Amino acid sequence: MARVDLSALLEQLATPAPAVERHIWLICLLAWVHGPEQTPEPAVARVALLLDVLEARPETTQQLRAWWAELLGSVDGSTLLSDYGFGSRNAFMSELVERLNRKLLPATPETQDASELFALVLNDPRDARWIAALPADTLSRLAALLSVPATRAGAPKALRPVTVWQHTLLHALTFCTSQIRATGFSQEMRLRMSSPLRDGSPFHTLASDLDRVLDTWLQGGDTSDAVLHFRSQLDACRHAATTVYTHLDAHGISVDLVFRLRQLRERVLRVRALLDCLLEDTQHVATARLLSHLASVGQEQRSVGALISSNSSLLAAKVAERSSETGEHYITRTRAEYRAMLGHAAGGGALTALTTAMKFGIMALGLSAFWYGFWSGVMYAASFVLIQMLHFTLATKQPAMTAPAMAAKLKDISDSQALQAFVDEVTHLVRSQVAAVIGNVAVVFPAAVLLSAVLLLVTGAPMLTPEKADYVLHSLTLLGPSLLFAAFTGVLLFSSSIVAGWVENWFVLHRLDSAIRYNPRITAWLGAARADRWAHFMRHHISGLAANISLGMMLGLVPAILAFVGPALDVRHVTLSAGQLGAACAALGWDVVRNPALWWAVASIPMIGLLNVGVSFYLAFRVALQAHNVSGIDRSRIRSSIWQRVRQAPMSFLWPAKE
Repeated sequence: MARVDLSALLEQLATPAPAVERHIWLICLLAWVHGPEQTPEPAVARVALLLDVLEARPETTQQLRAWWAELLGSVDGSTLLSDYGFGSRNAFMSELVERLNRKLLPATPETQDASELFALVLNDPRDARWIAALPADTLSRLAALLSVPATRAGAPKALRPVTVWQHTLLHALTFCTSQIRATGFSQEMRLRMSSPLRDGSPFHTLASDLDRVLDTWLQGGDTSDAVLHFRSQLDACRHAATTVYTHLDAHGISVDLVFRLRQLRERVLRVRALLDCLLEDTQHVATARLLSHLASVGQEQRSVGALISSNSSLLAAKVAERSSETGEHYITRTRAEYRAMLGHAAGGGALTALTTAMKFGIMALGLSAFWYGFWSGVMYAASFVLIQMLHFTLATKQPAMTAPAMAAKLKDISDSQALQAFVDEVTHLVRSQVAAVIGNVAVVFPAAVLLSAVLLLVTGAPMLTPEKADYVLHSLTLLGPSLLFAAFTGVLLFSSSIVAGWVENWFVLHRLDSAIRYNPRITAWLGAARADRWAHFMRHHISGLAANISLGMMLGLVPAILAFVGPALDVRHVTLSAGQLGAACAALGWDVVRNPALWWAVASIPMIGLLNVGVSFYLAFRVALQAHNVSGIDRSRIRSSIWQRVRQAPMSFLWPAKE
């Protein structure tokens, strides 16, 4: 917007104009006030300058007062004070769509909605700062200039004189309190509140308590007792709402419910601020604080990322918590557990050799890219589920599960002993990862060679033709994009853990295990005993099933979809890559050892494993740190302690010490 002169702006007041022109004039005036500077002091000085100019020009002052009274009569400020910054619909997805609309679609000053006008007038991040910085004497001068008696129809009959601002506050308090009661009385909230608070709900009397405060104030009486009681009821409503979090923690997180709880808490704070403006604002400081808050809320209201972050943090914490419960099973601490991990990983490697053979079988069908990816994904998913059911281990499935388990131990990280115990867990984790990768790779390679030899004896043809085997060697080479693909695979491994945590949270939130166990139609079909077994099985395996199925489908389908969209990213999974390498060596025979491509491919295998594990663990660990609110300082202490252990006892990361 082009810079305008104050004198030119004030001259425009002399010309009668329609409502949209008044709104544009107000936008221009506030743009002049906040100016180009980043600090609030120049804006505060310009407000004082405006007041000085108006005092020197009484005729212009009268025009501005008449203009202001006309503006107040054309917009409803009570909805601005009560609803600005809150979702117009009490659901997360509705608010998300509305924010996207506000972000993408331009707004018009031709409106009777005070909230829309406010967002256009105070649309700069600096506005909240300069409003908060206005001194008391400037606020008093502004109040004297802009105060308008409430003479409109519908103004409350009272012994004390009421201004339009106070009349607006009265209505805003009523509206905001009604929204708090509506949220507290909603079925989703009442069913999840603790029983004593639900039965004696403070939401019941909230409206009558507010009426007592407002009636006493309008009649000029002492409001202290009524206000004290109303504030205590507001606190009781907040406390009743917080008991819902206990239910969510035990029975799964709903983003919609978290959104409603946050809205209720903010509305309680808004009612308190409105009360301060009405009852205790002789210096008008509370009013400036409220307007500054609304300006800052307007900026937050435009942010889609802030909405997702604030309302999904509890879901992230719950996903991390559920993953940590699963991840504990993947951490070995003793030599016996270490040897057991090697055995489980060896079993996973043997089954992955079969997976490799099936992958090449699907490739031989000559399907289109999508259907090749789809059936590869189905085959991967079935293989991973079989590995899970047989209690074997796939090395790359561990990091995304073990990272939240590690972060869960950081709650008392300020204690030096707790920090050292955490570093001990890091060594256990790294050893577990090493054991799993070694067990997978050491078995899948010879198993793939053996399986190829068996196929040669039975069918007369190896698993791969020499041409395809040569292609496999060159696709796995360290000189190509294999490391980029391995890091991308780490992202998919992390994504599968997020899907697993979300699905388990959804399963628990909707009490599907109880439905399987007790639903009459299901028990009539399965029988009570079998339904109980199915419910127990699904409750304990739903996370693993979701992780394995989602990972399999992503490994198969995502490269095909990305190739169609644009970026041709492929996957490089360390165990599958080692199996493919074994099949290629079996097809090419002993002469392959003289082929440099083999050794470049062999050199890439440990790097693929490192990136699979490292990227997946890093992403999962970051989510878990955010879920547990671990500060940057604590993160720095963690890094220093881990590097110190690497320097002092590097072998502890590879082999467990004697018990």
